[in-house]
Amino acid sequence: MAKTKKFWAWKKNSPETKERTLVLNGVIAEDSWFGDEVTPAAFRDELYAEDGNIVVQICSPGGDCFAAAQIYSMLVDYPGKVTVRIDGLAASAASVIAMAGDEVQMYPTSLLMVHNPATMAAGDHNEMERAIAMLAEVKESIVNAYAAKTKLARAKISHLMEAESYLSAYKAVELGFADTILQREGAEDAEEADVSMLFSRRAVSNAIINKLTAVCGLAPGTENPEADEGNMETDEPPVPPEEARPQGRSVDMLMERLSLIKNHI
Repeated sequence: MAKTKKFWAWKKNSPETKERTLVLNGVIAEDSWFGDEVTPAAFRDELYAEDGNIVVQICSPGGDCFAAAQIYSMLVDYPGKVTVRIDGLAASAASVIAMAGDEVQMYPTSLLMVHNPATMAAGDHNEMERAIAMLAEVKESIVNAYAAKTKLARAKISHLMEAESYLSAYKAVELGFADTILQREGAEDAEEADVSMLFSRRAVSNAIINKLTAVCGLAPGTENPEADEGNMETDEPPVPPEEARPQGRSVDMLMERLSLIKNHI
């Protein structure tokens, strides 16, 4: 059997404290996790090979949510203290693993990202419905891990995931995803109000769309007083200048084309 590439590594910090560090860098389970039934067992064997407290050092964009779920469970059940330290990024599945820490530490430059689970599916509508149902259940399981750590309302967590949210270290602490921000020795703590930030990919996209539609005068529900005055004085609507005319086919034209296609099928 081919040797499976591990996505984790162990290192000892100090013989006196018996503390070990579990390093999770890169994609979680990039090669295999459940495929050969050896990888989960190997991880558990190495986890329990020694006792004592452990530090989980994470810098990962995420990966297999099922692998993350099992690692999360193993770390939660581990009898020693588990300290999670997010070095750079704990995104997607890696953020789930981070929730297993008795204490979650972040550096001021670290980020934590949460979003909806995703998959690839092919087939008829039955297969698509099964995929949707599966993703809904997976999301609920992820919300369970976030809620157990943060104590946030499930609706709030779901909203953060829908928006694909990137949390700064201070925002993560504010919302309960992290406990401690690691500072340089002698450095003063920054004011949370000034540095607590949350970036939402969906919010940014919506903001750009809203700005473009406002600039182009195409915002839904926006009335044009000058156009209304023109309609009152003549039966014909005012003709906009050439550069202001919308490009492409109108909705009515597209609906007409669609009706013709339906009638000829």
